[in-house]
Amino acid sequence: MPGTKEIRVKIRSVQNTRKITKAMEMVAASKMRRAQERMRAARPYADKIRTVAAHLSHANAEYRHPFLVERDTVKRVGIIVVTTDKGLCGALNTNLLRMVLGQYKQWKSEGEEVEVCCIGGKGLGFMQRLGAMITAQAVQLGDKPQMDKLIGAVKVMLDGYMQDRFDRLVLFYTRFLNTMKQEPVMEQLLPLSGERMGAPEGTWDYIYEPEAKVVLDQVLTRYVEALIFQSVAENMASEQSARMVAMKAASDNAATLIDELTLVYNKNRQAAITKELSEIVGGAAAV
Repeated sequence: MPGTKEIRVKIRSVQNTRKITKAMEMVAASKMRRAQERMRAARPYADKIRTVAAHLSHANAEYRHPFLVERDTVKRVGIIVVTTDKGLCGALNTNLLRMVLGQYKQWKSEGEEVEVCCIGGKGLGFMQRLGAMITAQAVQLGDKPQMDKLIGAVKVMLDGYMQDRFDRLVLFYTRFLNTMKQEPVMEQLLPLSGERMGAPEGTWDYIYEPEAKVVLDQVLTRYVEALIFQSVAENMASEQSARMVAMKAASDNAATLIDELTLVYNKNRQAAITKELSEIVGGAAAV
């Protein structure tokens, strides 16, 4: 059994750790509220541009954009993996990367080549350890999603699709459901599928000005960029929620451990006092 001095040192160590986890919990709670507000503010635009893209996929336009054309065969796949830059957020990244790994192995077993774009440091480190072909990356995004930090990596992947470097573009991210629940999501970005996004009622078509090619190039590029921006915003809200929950659990566990160590310390101290009294009484009786 450890001595009272070792137990006191252990109690102080756990108390210091609990102070850190409690502070991180409060910081994450504050950031979580702001992240959720940004995520919810971005959702209406993302939903609307999904609707427009679904309509375009069913329109009888004179120009058929490459993003709308299904490839005959899929031999190469491009994936965008959205993770966090920092850890201490529970199983958030682990659940997503487990899904990515499963799909990656499946594609490899089917003979498909995979190119990866990593958004977030944790995903970048994982894909490097996996030995994947990393085409683009964006890390150190901070606590607020900014399109100027994402646009370069996104453009690399869109150019790769346009140049037939890969036949399908897939997005992996963590969707925010509520403070206690976040789920990993795999979503196909390209080619666009109207049936997957929701077919519009009736027949849809548009009048393009100046011409269909110019308008569709801009709209469909903005569509992909908006979805990736929304996925980053969802992932950041999920990160802060998961970190707050993880730090609260750590703080609660530390408090429980302190109580247990205090009980052991008191028992040891009482045993030492009883031993000293017994020695005194025994010495007096001997005299």
